[in-house]
Amino acid sequence: MTLSCPPDCPVQKTARIIDGKWTILILRDLLNEKMRFSELQRSLAGVSPKVLSARLKFLESEGILTRTLFPSVPPRTEYELTPLGEKLQHVISAMAQFGDEI
Repeated sequence: MTLSCPPDCPVQKTARIIDGKWTILILRDLLNEKMRFSELQRSLAGVSPKVLSARLKFLESEGILTRTLFPSVPPRTEYELTPLGEKLQHVISAMAQFGDEI
C-alpha cells in the first residue's frame, strides 16, 4: 500500500516540527511541567547549549512553546507548551507505547 502525500501533507508537516534527536525529548519533558533552560539541559544529558537553544527557538517560532523571561539577576527563562504543543501529547504517548513493545 502506497500513501500519496500532497505538498501540504499533515504527516510531513508534523515530521518537520518533531524532527531531530532532541526535539521529541524536549517536548516529552515539557508535557509534564514548565521548565527552565538549565533544567532542560540537565534532563537531556548530552545536549549542547547551542543545540538546545536552537531547538527551543525553532519550537517557539512554530507556536509549539512559549518562552517567558523573568527580569531577575541572573535572568530566569521558563519554557512551556502552548495549547498547540500540548496536542503533541498523543504523538509522544504513541511513541512511548511503541518503545515499550520493542
